[in-house]
Amino acid sequence: MTLTVTSIVTAIIVGLVIGALGRLFVRGHQNISILATILIGIVAAFIGTIIAGFLGVRHTDGIDWIQLFIQVILAALFVSLYAGRTAGRGRRRGIL
Repeated sequence: MTLTVTSIVTAIIVGLVIGALGRLFVRGHQNISILATILIGIVAAFIGTIIAGFLGVRHTDGIDWIQLFIQVILAALFVSLYAGRTAGRGRRRGIL
């Protein structure tokens, strides 16, 4: 696999969309940056593609809805985990 400018831009766009869709499925406010959302979306898209390949649904005619569903569910899970992990960090400043 070769990295081109097009593949990098495509990964960023797909990551943004998948990450944003994942955030929509998580209840409440997530205090995470857009960069974290994009990175989570890229990772979720990559892992979701691998899982879809193992399930045999990676390449279908038209839009790969099952693969997209897997990617969005993973993004929601990762957003939830990341938001929960970083929830108390901003509040600890200024105590001392």
